[in-house]
Amino acid sequence: MSNGDIFVGEVIGTAILILFGAGVCAAVTLRYSKARASGWIVIAFGWGFGVLAGAYTAAPLSGGQLNPAVTLGIAVDTGKWGKVWIYILGQLVGAMLGAVLAYLVYLAQFQANVRQSGAEGTDEEPTPTLGIFSTIPEIRNPVANLITEIIATIALVLPILAFGLTEGLGESGTLVLIVSLLVVGIGLSLGGPTGYAINPARDLGPRLVHAVLPIPNKGTSDWGYAWIPVVGPLVGGALAGLIYNVAF
Repeated sequence: MSNGDIFVGEVIGTAILILFGAGVCAAVTLRYSKARASGWIVIAFGWGFGVLAGAYTAAPLSGGQLNPAVTLGIAVDTGKWGKVWIYILGQLVGAMLGAVLAYLVYLAQFQANVRQSGAEGTDEEPTPTLGIFSTIPEIRNPVANLITEIIATIALVLPILAFGLTEGLGESGTLVLIVSLLVVGIGLSLGGPTGYAINPARDLGPRLVHAVLPIPNKGTSDWGYAWIPVVGPLVGGALAGLIYNVAF
């Protein structure tokens, strides 16, 4: 794969991933969305389908890694570091592009995110919007949040590496489907404490976009927390690569 193919593939694939992922979060969160308040299970499946669509699309060009933690885990296992920066750059650009596209899909809903009079004349507060783009912990505890992200990312990257042991899984296209279901499972089982970033680009790129978009009453971009969904998944990805290299 050429550097250009890798970059383009990761941009397109990650953009699709974030379009689906931020899109389902917007659908569940924003007023005047037909899916409002449909819950965590919908969000988990929305992100899983985003992985499915993004990885299948990117696979012919770049292999569809879509996640710096996955890229790092593969590099730690194989010792091949030459193209890591191209993958990560494409993933970050794609994540930002996907966040902008999700914003445009729900543009009218975002523009309606203003203080309104409720049915009984009470003020209805604007909806906080950061959770549509990036992760927010339910309990703000940096050590606990970091541990959650590390463990959840190991639970993603280690199986992805192990799936490669099954002959023909990648060639048949079944691998992408299985990884998508894995992401759904992580969301359902491990996503409750922090919102399961498990992907530095998935959190950082949309957070940057949230900071600059003209969203009415958007609230804070919470940069004090932003290092955790970057460092945690990178540590988890590296540990998964080491574990796989030693154990398998």
